[in-house]
Amino acid sequence: MARAGPAWLLLAIWVVLPLWLSSAKVSSLIERISDPKDLKKLLRTRNNVLVLYSKSEAAAENHLRLLSTVAQAVKGQGTICWVDCGDAESRKLCKKMKVDLSPKDKKVELFHYQDGAFHTEYNRAVTFKSIVAFLKDPKGPPLWEEDPGAKDVVHLDSEKDFRRLLKKEEKPLLIMFYAPWCSMCKRMMPHFQKAATQLRGHAVLAGMNVYSSEFENIKEEYSVRGFPTICYFEKGRFLFQYDNYGSTAEDILEWLKNPQPPQPQVPETPWADEGGSVYHLTDEDFDQFVKEHSSVLVMFHAPWCGHCKKMKPEFEKAAEALHGEADVSFLSFPSPFSLKESLTGGIIMTLPYKPCCSSPGPWRPAVPLCAQVEHLRQMGS
Repeated sequence: MARAGPAWLLLAIWVVLPLWLSSAKVSSLIERISDPKDLKKLLRTRNNVLVLYSKSEAAAENHLRLLSTVAQAVKGQGTICWVDCGDAESRKLCKKMKVDLSPKDKKVELFHYQDGAFHTEYNRAVTFKSIVAFLKDPKGPPLWEEDPGAKDVVHLDSEKDFRRLLKKEEKPLLIMFYAPWCSMCKRMMPHFQKAATQLRGHAVLAGMNVYSSEFENIKEEYSVRGFPTICYFEKGRFLFQYDNYGSTAEDILEWLKNPQPPQPQVPETPWADEGGSVYHLTDEDFDQFVKEHSSVLVMFHAPWCGHCKKMKPEFEKAAEALHGEADVSFLSFPSPFSLKESLTGGIIMTLPYKPCCSSPGPWRPAVPLCAQVEHLRQMGS
């Protein structure tokens, strides 16, 4: 019996040691909660909280290891806490928070709370990058790399990654510099990633979100003035930009068969020189024109704006349809500006121009011009 003691003790240490090691890997930044009052207080005092609910301590081990690194990355921006629903004391809390871990295949749940209330179940990729991005912007779009269709796009996170890729890659390389809010980028991404899959082994297509100020050096070096900007490289050397931003995957594939620099664009004829029924005004004559006309529809535009170019033919048609009917005028104003309070005597409807991904901001498409024509007819009658 005397010799059985050490063996028993060794067995006890062997059983307990893995649990001790597991606990040691959990960051002190992760708050373990079992009392409903404590969670209620936490949600009341913190406005960005991710809660891990687990069926048991063992079920939470992998997530806790990952969330420990996340907690460090979002320190001061978000809070992570853990509730072990297998613990007798915490079971009531899980029930109160409507957490159901009864299905055999469900071991954990990740719930996000914002401004004291439940926001959403976290259902994005369970990776360091995705969770960090989510906690830094809980209502923002998923990362591009979270799209299963983008698995063949090389996703670059840092300038170091970018320089390393340029140095090692021997195959032709096409890199899209983008911003997460850019609508034109979002429209192009599915085509870009489809081309990446079809070109696998022959060329490399990469994507890099350079909207942050930390990438100013890259933006300056490669003349990134708007989004997306797509640059073509061969053996680490930048050759020229790819400027067909409305392209399909097939267009990209075709272009890469014989990459060529953008062709010089033929200068466009200024809209004001084209004639038609639209009045083209400037700062000097705008105020006087508006005072002399009871109903005015103003289109503020910029020569580089794609949305403006699409709107232009319809705007011309509407102006022609109303020409001479009533005291309704269609104006073209070649740059954005703030309307003065003195103009409140007339009816001024503005068709906003959108800065085509050169800066973020709300964009509401204008109502159909046929509806505007009828509306203006009624106003002018």
